[in-house]
Amino acid sequence: MAQRHTICGIAAIILCGGGVLAQDATSAAPTQTKDARVYGLANPKPKAEGTIRLATYNLFNLFDDRDDPSMTERNEDIDDTTPANQKQALADTIHRLDADILAVEEIENRSALIEFREEYLKDMGYDYVMSIDTGDDRGIENAVLSRFPITHAEVWPNLPLGGIHPEKYGNDVNWYAGQPITFKRSPMRADVSIDRDKDGESDYTLTLFVMHHKSGTYNNYWREAESKKVVQLIDTVQKRNKNANIAVLGDFNARAVDMSVATYIAAGLMDPFAGRVPHDPEIQTHESNRRIDFILINPALANEYVPNSIFVLGTPARPKGSDWRTTPAPQGWASDHYPVAIDLVPNDQ
Repeated sequence: MAQRHTICGIAAIILCGGGVLAQDATSAAPTQTKDARVYGLANPKPKAEGTIRLATYNLFNLFDDRDDPSMTERNEDIDDTTPANQKQALADTIHRLDADILAVEEIENRSALIEFREEYLKDMGYDYVMSIDTGDDRGIENAVLSRFPITHAEVWPNLPLGGIHPEKYGNDVNWYAGQPITFKRSPMRADVSIDRDKDGESDYTLTLFVMHHKSGTYNNYWREAESKKVVQLIDTVQKRNKNANIAVLGDFNARAVDMSVATYIAAGLMDPFAGRVPHDPEIQTHESNRRIDFILINPALANEYVPNSIFVLGTPARPKGSDWRTTPAPQGWASDHYPVAIDLVPNDQ
């Protein structure tokens, strides 16, 4: 399998996935639903003047209604169209969150995200969109919606991580047995340029590594290989600029105690939720009662983090202990994940 490394610069944003479509400021008030929240906060924390909000949200397979002929057999997407009520619930949550920069996971592609933005988020100011295909067999990508310009983006599909896949997945045959270990879904690096004084001069850059680590109970070895490689990619950025402001955020499919997450912490990244009671319902990010979505920040960015600003925004969820396969989703259900957000002062300290 050939290695592919895709880079988008400022002049190539439209070709590689960035969007600069002008928008009409039409606003739709979020739909009010009964609070069926189980985890997270009922309301977002207030955002102080002079700060920006950075967030991550797994959108649970945001697919359009067009068949992708490349998706066949078990990955056929013809029946994967996201229902309108779920799209509305996602939009309501994103409106409430009011993030200036929103990393999202599990979107079909840039086109599907642009369509969602145009129909549900036109008043949010997300003039910049970045998503790059990495060849995932499920047809899902990572992306960024931003109110600020995205000046650079790149992905590393099929990048060798070292080693080969084991023969077994638990007690079953491993589909990937004997193959070289590569990123299942490449992280997407995106540099966001923030003009604090609105004078047209970029004076603050935020570098994001948007993650969707491999899922699966017995794929811990794969997630660990992915996190080790991401740490190397971060080191490369920091060697070029020791003051680089870096956030690693997204769906880690692992908890804070797992080695794949611990690898980031050992490399010097900070978890703003560190110190909280691990099973506090307010900080769980998945309806399975786990915290598996993170925003980790490097020391340079930690200087700009607003203390205690991190939060998980709760949305309607199935009751604790219920089986998602047999328990209907409640009214207003948006995703099996809940968004995580932090506030930053965009001023290098």
